[in-house]
Amino acid sequence: MSTQENRNNHSTVAFYNLENFFDLVDDPHTLDDDFTPNGMRTWNEDKFFRKAKKLAKTIAKIGEEDSGASPVLIGLAEVENENVINTLLQEKALKDKDYAFVHFDSPDERGIDTALLYDKEHFTVLESDTIPLIVDNTNGERDFTRDILYVRGRLHKEEVHIFVNHWPSRRDGASATSYKRIKAANTILQKVESLNTAVSNYIIMGDFNDNPNSKSIKTLMETGRFINPMQKLLSPATGSANYKGKWSLFDQILVSHSFLNYEEGTHTFKKASVFAPEFLKEHKEKYKGNPFRTFAGKKYLGGYSDHFPVYIVLKENS
Repeated sequence: MSTQENRNNHSTVAFYNLENFFDLVDDPHTLDDDFTPNGMRTWNEDKFFRKAKKLAKTIAKIGEEDSGASPVLIGLAEVENENVINTLLQEKALKDKDYAFVHFDSPDERGIDTALLYDKEHFTVLESDTIPLIVDNTNGERDFTRDILYVRGRLHKEEVHIFVNHWPSRRDGASATSYKRIKAANTILQKVESLNTAVSNYIIMGDFNDNPNSKSIKTLMETGRFINPMQKLLSPATGSANYKGKWSLFDQILVSHSFLNYEEGTHTFKKASVFAPEFLKEHKEKYKGNPFRTFAGKKYLGGYSDHFPVYIVLKENS
């Protein structure tokens, strides 16, 4: 799929966890104090705009070799608000592209949300909403986590339903928190059931904080509605994030079986990949090949993100 001729009618759909993309303003209602000029990470204009520039450069290039263009859809995680998204879209690498976005503030205690960037030439939003994820901690108190972003739109001639996710973390242990991510999966399935529509093109993307074989992802897959093209991309040597020397593939894009047809006006799934060019990687020996992140604990590294983006390529059938 490398020649321009072979890339005709190919579109990239991507997902990218931006790793704590905060502005400089202290929001009194969220735990964002670390990412302020006087906070623990001395988050200042120079660091903020350096990160925005790097993220914009990355987004513009995701899947470019496969589709010949920047992505038509990009799900984002860990954006603080509309201000940071607007800053991102004003960066040189993106400002001449026709991107708009869907974003809602969610109840996450740190103030980080999901969003969807879309190329207005290729995608039209018909409806958008948030789906609250109502889940409690083990002590019975509500876990104020990210909502699920739902967008219904038209990709070229085809109607699609998109879910952008950032599921509850494993901070208190993978097993101890697994029930929260299973609840997130069931929340999506409830929405799918409620749509009750003849149009059944679904794209479920996100940082699921679980791997393809985890019970939460299996909860989605066992319905028989979806395929997970990311399944084979996780290995001991590859993934989308690396923690203490171990690769994970928490970042995934699932699609409905409808993306396997060839009818005119529809889209066919062609490829799934982790976007991991050399410029996104660490080059120091111990961490060589890992995502080049912005921070390691309190230490500022000046990189892009602690996650690699992931993407799929769809072919428009004409």
